[in-house]
Amino acid sequence: MTIQTKKTTTFRREIYQRAIAESFIKLNPRWMVRNPVMFVVEVGSVLTIALWIQALLGQGEAPAGFIGAIALWLWFTVLFANFSEAVAEGRGKAQAESLRKARQDTPAKKVGRLQVERLQVEGAKIEHEIVSSTSLRKDDLYIVEVGDILPADGEIVSGIASVDESAVTGESAPVVREAGGDRSAVTGGTRLLSDWLIIRVSADPGQGF
Repeated sequence: MTIQTKKTTTFRREIYQRAIAESFIKLNPRWMVRNPVMFVVEVGSVLTIALWIQALLGQGEAPAGFIGAIALWLWFTVLFANFSEAVAEGRGKAQAESLRKARQDTPAKKVGRLQVERLQVEGAKIEHEIVSSTSLRKDDLYIVEVGDILPADGEIVSGIASVDESAVTGESAPVVREAGGDRSAVTGGTRLLSDWLIIRVSADPGQGF
């Protein structure tokens, strides 16, 4: 097992362990009332427990085992719903944190406007300067090549390429982005899968997606 696989397994275990704890914490009526459907199920679960206790005392209208089984399934439904919600929240927070960290740690290949014009007119090889993604400002230009992670949100000014946006959208299928039209917007933290793109930064650090 590789180090990366071990980290991923540990990461998932932490999310599930936290979700199990939160599935019980979320039983608090003040939390459950935010989800009216599950709140009604929880109220029904409490009432069913009361009927089960009544049946144990010999005053029930149905066998205690039958009522207890219903109560068990109702509580399982509530806890599983809370668990699923907690897992989704945990993954979302972890993904957002990972994306923020990637943006902070990602180097950017900054280019000048004159170089871009030469590339578009003459097809000359473009030179770039490696800078921190946090130093990029609105309207700065940078180039990304195959395998690069986009350091900032922006608009494509030149090129067409396939982009992996799963880190942001969760969609595993790559999308095609190109200059012009409604497919020119790109998001920092995504990965370039083919060709190259020259991108104009659309917002200062902390003001983008």
